[in-house]
Amino acid sequence: MATELLDKYNEYQRIIGTKLIGFEMVAECLLISLVVKGHVLLEGPPGVAKTMLAKTFASLVDANFKRIQFTPDLLPTDIVGTVIYDPDAKKFSTRPGPIFTNILLADEINRASPKTQAALLEAMEERQVTIEGKTYPLDEPFMVIATENPVEQEGTYPLPEAQLDRFLFKINIDYPTKDNEVRILQTKFGEGAGATVPKVFSKSEIMRANKQLGSVSVSEKIMRFVSDVISNLRMNPSIVWGPSPRASISGISTGKVIALLNGREYVVPGDVLRHSAHILGHRIGLGPEYELEGLTKSEIVEKSFENIDAV
Repeated sequence: MATELLDKYNEYQRIIGTKLIGFEMVAECLLISLVVKGHVLLEGPPGVAKTMLAKTFASLVDANFKRIQFTPDLLPTDIVGTVIYDPDAKKFSTRPGPIFTNILLADEINRASPKTQAALLEAMEERQVTIEGKTYPLDEPFMVIATENPVEQEGTYPLPEAQLDRFLFKINIDYPTKDNEVRILQTKFGEGAGATVPKVFSKSEIMRANKQLGSVSVSEKIMRFVSDVISNLRMNPSIVWGPSPRASISGISTGKVIALLNGREYVVPGDVLRHSAHILGHRIGLGPEYELEGLTKSEIVEKSFENIDAV
């Protein structure tokens, strides 16, 4: 299975490299998140292909895809569904919302009210929704890809810490480099621009990969290394709140998937370090006085690895 997964992953990245220039790292994070049953928050300016990335990813893993445009007037029932009365049948029936899918794109999630944002919490954590007191399980695999626009902040509602913590990764997507922008234009207007995105992984293969994580070994030294990093962050005087134990679990889970994608059934230090910035950056709160001094969360995360015994 490990060799087969590695071959498919290489094909997956090859297609991403031809369809979405410069998104190989983000695509890896999306695949990791789907395997470990996590969620991803993408932050970036308009027009940098966040929506296209989500659609392409869903096609590559043969998953059902739905998109919700979050707006201030969006209601929780617009996401999870509602109960309606059928006058012909003379009975009430449940009309499921768009959350009943495999890949849900919550576009500009911070434009909706906190009440509407909260409608995602049960689905993201419990993988179920409640409609009029009745609980409905969601399909597997299930993942939320949420986007935020950092440019226009007027009329937005920042995500609360409890909801941020439910995202495995938060990834900042910037404008492409000059060379990558030329490649994007060549891809957009060149031959084969409208070609269909092929399926690489099946949903059943994703679920099997999740089950295989149990056979990937993690040494006690690596577990202690991750715990020491998290403890360093919590004691850092420049932050007002630190990462929860979910961050430690996320680091180990991510390392296990990276090990599988590299054809191994054991985790090495580089596996847990590879995406540490995307795991920890949104799980710490920087004190306002340190923000004024120009200190960034990424710098704090990098320093948290200093003075810790190597594994």
